[in-house]
Amino acid sequence: MPTDTPAAMPPQTSAAKTLWAVGGYMMCSATLLIGNKYAVHKLPAPSFILWAQLFGTAVAVKTAHMGGLISHLDALEYDKLRAFFPVALIFCATIFTNIKSLEYANVETFMIFRFSTPLCISIADYIFLGRHLPSARSWLCLVMLLLGAMGYALTDAAYVVRGYMFCGLWYFIFCMDQIYLKHVTSTVKMESNWGRVLYSNLLASLPLFFMALGEQEAIQNASTEALMVVMVTVVLGTAMSYYAWLARSLVSATLFTILGNVCKVVSIGINVSLWDKHASPFGIACLMFCLVAAYFYKQAPLRDAPTDLPK
Repeated sequence: MPTDTPAAMPPQTSAAKTLWAVGGYMMCSATLLIGNKYAVHKLPAPSFILWAQLFGTAVAVKTAHMGGLISHLDALEYDKLRAFFPVALIFCATIFTNIKSLEYANVETFMIFRFSTPLCISIADYIFLGRHLPSARSWLCLVMLLLGAMGYALTDAAYVVRGYMFCGLWYFIFCMDQIYLKHVTSTVKMESNWGRVLYSNLLASLPLFFMALGEQEAIQNASTEALMVVMVTVVLGTAMSYYAWLARSLVSATLFTILGNVCKVVSIGINVSLWDKHASPFGIACLMFCLVAAYFYKQAPLRDAPTDLPK
């Protein structure tokens, strides 16, 4: 049966595939962040937009398989549905606590919580997923990431520490999400990466459908241009989902979390450059500091696998 794990491929192939997956994920993620911001501006119905991306991705994948564009796609099976059902629940819980955190805490407070997650996930990687603890250099990089985020947050005059309860709840669920999804990629055998995309998006779209029902007025008044923008985000969401699952299968949960943080830094940089020009030179330097720390981080190898893994 085909597998996406690095141990099953020659080192050169594994490194090339990892770079392809990571590069695709980061490019799609950064682009989708911009697309979502524009989509919400055109159509103030965030739950509907997210549901459209999830359900649209599932429909697109199934249609592509029926049309012969995707050669291998897992059929819907009970055992796989049972394994992916917690993925959908955790995803929805992460979205809910994210929204509540930003309702009670400002973006800068939330950013510090997010950038501290790799420290916790690296330990969970060791306890639950069979990896070594990070090297001294990698621990230093993780701390540098957090310090860079704190430095940027503290330069904002509006920075206020509040909303600890929801931020803490989000923190726990997010860390659990990163570990469980990596566990799923390692233990649930799929015919192709597209199978993971189908299962995760289809199941997560079900509860979000009911959330989207509360935005009917905005949807009914949506312009053709707004709906076209949403369709573009569906395409981007499909691509990002594919690359995200592929990257998860090839790198550690900690490294994947760091990649997500880097995408956040890039999106903040784009936001500062194009729209919200309030960041000080020191704040921008802190963002660059985060990127440098992420560059020098090296993921911990598996305890029962060769140590020559991609950085």
